[in-house]
Amino acid sequence: MEKILIVEDEINILRLLGKILRQEGFNVEAAKSFEEAVSKFASGPAIDLVLSDMRLPGRSGLDLLNWVKEQKPDLPVIIMTAYGSIENAVQAMRAGAANYLTKPVESGDLLAVVKHSLLHKKPETGNEIAREEKDQYGIIGKSAAIQEILETIRIISDSRSHVLITGESGTGKELVARAIHNDSRRKNFRFVAINCGAIPGELMENELFGHEAGSYTGAASREIGKAELAANGTLFLDEVGEMPPPMQIKFLRFIQEKEFYRIGGTSPVRADCRIVASTNRDLEEEITCGGFREDLFYRLNVIPVQMPRLKDRTEDIPLLAEYFLKKYAGQNQKFIKGIDHRAMEALMAYDWPGNIRQLQNIIERAVVLTGFDTIVPSDLPKKILMNEGQKGQENEKISGLENMKLPEIERAAILGALEAEEWNQTRASSRLGITRRQLRTKMVKYNLL
Repeated sequence: MEKILIVEDEINILRLLGKILRQEGFNVEAAKSFEEAVSKFASGPAIDLVLSDMRLPGRSGLDLLNWVKEQKPDLPVIIMTAYGSIENAVQAMRAGAANYLTKPVESGDLLAVVKHSLLHKKPETGNEIAREEKDQYGIIGKSAAIQEILETIRIISDSRSHVLITGESGTGKELVARAIHNDSRRKNFRFVAINCGAIPGELMENELFGHEAGSYTGAASREIGKAELAANGTLFLDEVGEMPPPMQIKFLRFIQEKEFYRIGGTSPVRADCRIVASTNRDLEEEITCGGFREDLFYRLNVIPVQMPRLKDRTEDIPLLAEYFLKKYAGQNQKFIKGIDHRAMEALMAYDWPGNIRQLQNIIERAVVLTGFDTIVPSDLPKKILMNEGQKGQENEKISGLENMKLPEIERAAILGALEAEEWNQTRASSRLGITRRQLRTKMVKYNLL
């Protein structure tokens, strides 16, 4: 039973938080000041997590956070701040807080953030997480990394807290976002997705917030934006790191106030939706470079979810490959029993710079090309067989171009450039002679994102 130390000088809040956590099975200790909290570390069972108010009599919650990090660097500390005090939250996260909560604290948010922080504190062992091979939430895998993702979804789904999903392209970030929505109380309302990288910057505000009739040339009628469509549901911001800085300011205000103005509107529109965002960028590095607002990052990063690379979960490759095999064999009306063991060994040995999406494309290609009832090594690209991994060699020349339609040729050229450049979109767009935004638009068109 994990032991949680609550540090709060308002007795009614202290009792309420303690009651919620005890009902969930936690062992709770209480302290009303910095000094009393420090004394709790000297006696009794070890503390597994600290939940502290930022404002305490005498020395502050930030002082306590710094003291804990000096004594026990790996001990998670969650800071509670007054509503709207995002500056305090940013300061706490910089100092090493595991997370933060805004007052008044809702029980669902409290339990989700506490359990998430404890989950990521625990070392993994073979007995702690059930290794289920079945498809859960549409997420396929039996690896420890995927089981941790599934457990995280179960813990956080009913929380109101915002989620930031990070990871390389092709790791399944949107699938996790949909799973969080479908497992939540909001599942009967809309899941609305917007790809920030596929929308020109000047159109982003219109896409998110909509416009009033007559607000600009061509605006003949009112248009409802994605934020309004997602009211009471979930708004998924794919590749949020692509959001232009001016739009980041407006979106931060929407998160804080739960309201916005349509373009050309004079009355605020309220929309209570949960924000789930994803990115393949290092947003903290973007903050340093001035490309992303720090306060928006901490608003979105309340509950972080890190998606593993496919090469870090190789035990899941057979399950994923068999899943895609059945899918594309059915779509192409072909009877294919399975994957030859030599072909599977090649798939297992490859580095997969494009992650699950690349594996999906390889299996689809093999299903279409094979003349057998089993996928054999000759059905796979040479680089898979040679285990060239991320060496970035040129894709095999496309044969039979005269029998392909123009969209098929364009998709093949884009896929070849992405694979040759290790799925680095900046280098791939340069290779193709187009801008990165144009590349992302075409990747959406051809289901390569």
